[in-house]
Amino acid sequence: MSITKKQSLAIAAMVALGLLGSGAVLLAKKPENSGDAAHEHEEGHEAGHGGEPAGEGRIELSAEQQQAAGIAVAPAGPAPLQAIHEFQGEIRFDEDRTAHVVPRLAGVAEAVPARLGQAVRKGEVLAVVASTALSDQRSELLTAERRREAAAATHEREKKLWQDRISAEQDYLQAQAALREADIAVANARQKLAAVGASASSSGLNRFEIRAPFDGTVVEKHLALGEAVKEDASIFTVSDLRSVWAEFAVAPQDLAVVRVGRQVVVSSTAFPQTVEGTISYVGALLGEQTRTARARVVLANPQDAWRPGLFVTVKVQGAQEQVAVAVPAEAVQAIGRQSTVFKAVPGGFQAVAVETGRADGKTVEILRGLQPADPVATANTFVLKSELGKASAGHGH
Repeated sequence: MSITKKQSLAIAAMVALGLLGSGAVLLAKKPENSGDAAHEHEEGHEAGHGGEPAGEGRIELSAEQQQAAGIAVAPAGPAPLQAIHEFQGEIRFDEDRTAHVVPRLAGVAEAVPARLGQAVRKGEVLAVVASTALSDQRSELLTAERRREAAAATHEREKKLWQDRISAEQDYLQAQAALREADIAVANARQKLAAVGASASSSGLNRFEIRAPFDGTVVEKHLALGEAVKEDASIFTVSDLRSVWAEFAVAPQDLAVVRVGRQVVVSSTAFPQTVEGTISYVGALLGEQTRTARARVVLANPQDAWRPGLFVTVKVQGAQEQVAVAVPAEAVQAIGRQSTVFKAVPGGFQAVAVETGRADGKTVEILRGLQPADPVATANTFVLKSELGKASAGHGH
C-alpha cells in the first residue's frame, strides 16, 4: 500500500514526540537517583562516626568498662633498667659430685644388686666381684699377721731371758728387730687392701664388694652378672643430682658481662619454673673450634627437675642503667610481628606501634613510638589486644 507525503510527515512527527518523552523521563530520574546516593553516602558516613571506631586501632571503652576489666593506666617515663643478657646452655652433671666407679681389681661379677636409676647411700654395695688378685693380697695380710704373732712371742721370751740374765742382749735385740719388721709387713699388707677399697676380712678371700662413694643416683651401669671386668673399667657412674651445673658458651664480646659472682636466672621451655644461681666459673681460654669461653652456674636441684641434657636459657643480669622512656613489660603486646602499646585517649585507647630496646623482664625500654608522660595501659592489656582483634575481624567481614 502506498503512503502519501502527508502520512509520512505525520509518522515522523509521532516518532520525534516519542523520543522527546523518553529523554524527559531519563532526566527526571537522574537527579532523584543522585540524591538517593548522596543520602545513602551521608548515612554511611554518619554510621562510621557512630558505633564503629573512627580510626584504625581505636578501642572505645568507658571509664566503667576499664575499671571492670582491671585495666590500669600509668605514664611512660624514665626508669632504672637492669640489663639482661641471654645465653643458651645445657644442664650437666656436677662433676664435683659425680664419680665413675672402677673396681680397681680385675675379676668376675658374682652379684650386681645396683639398678640403673637407683638412689644409693654412701657405702651401699653396688656389685660383688670375685678377684684372685684380692685373694693374694688378703693371704699376704694373713701371713704377715701370723709372722707378727710369732715375732711378738719371741720378743717377749727373749726380753724375759735377757732381764733374768740368762741370754745375751744381742738375742733380745734381734728379736726386737724381727718384731718391728713384722709390724711393717702387716701395715704394708693392710695399706694395699685399703688402696683398692677392700676390707681386711670377708666371707671369702676373693670376695670384693664395690660400694657407693657417696649418696647419689646410679646414672650409668656397665656391668652384668658373670661379666669379667678389668681393674680400670668404668662400671658405674654415680652422681648426686641434688646439685647440677648449667653450662653455656660466652662470646668474647660478652666476657665483660659474664663474670664470676654475677647473678643469673635459669629457665627452660619444658616447664614454667625458674631457678636463680651465681656464676661460679668462666673459662680463661677460648675454644679452638668455637672461639668461645665456657661459663658455669651451680644450681640447687632438690626436686630433680633440672636433669642433665636439658636445654636452658641463662639470663645474666648486667649493670643497672637509666633509660629515658620505659613502660612495664605487661604494657607491651605483640600484634603480628609488631610490638604494640595501648595509649589512653578520650573515650578509650589507641594501639600504637613502638620500637623496643633493652628489657629486664619487668621493664621495657621504648626507643620510638611514645613520648615521656604519655599515658599507657599497664595492666590486663591482653583485654585490649582481644578487643582489637575482634574489631579487625569485624572489618574483615
